[in-house]
Amino acid sequence: MSEKKKIIAVIGGRDCDESLYQQAMEVGRLIAEKGAILVCGGRGGIMEAVCKGAAQAGGLTVGILPGDDIKDANPWVTVPIATGIGLARNSIIARTASAVIAIGGEYGTLSEIAYCFQFQIPVFTLHSWDIKGVVAVDTPEEAVKFAFGSAKYAAKT
Repeated sequence: MSEKKKIIAVIGGRDCDESLYQQAMEVGRLIAEKGAILVCGGRGGIMEAVCKGAAQAGGLTVGILPGDDIKDANPWVTVPIATGIGLARNSIIARTASAVIAIGGEYGTLSEIAYCFQFQIPVFTLHSWDIKGVVAVDTPEEAVKFAFGSAKYAAKT
């Protein structure tokens, strides 16, 4: 029986500037190069960037979509999952991951972070919410390093 792949979720805004887009692409690339499966919301902005980076590096990307149509996924999603449950899909993203990286984002990202807290999933933030229980990082490399080592890494409180 083969070892299961690690699943890392990346959460963030559907709108972002070019700097965050490039950092998200780098996060996606690094996740793919380490052999993990990338899970995200599957649409635009940070989600598109992280999927693009992962896909260009040969990685598997899963998009948990809020609506009923898999055609709503960005072009870099390998496996689109249409949930039809709107923002409630944020709980699925959080529950699926062994670690979560938040990049930018607004209240939708905050709701995903809250689900992570409920499910005791470690969260690493890159230019995102600075709240008790998350670990703020400065670079894409640091975000991915901590996400992969999160079983042994305790969040700052």
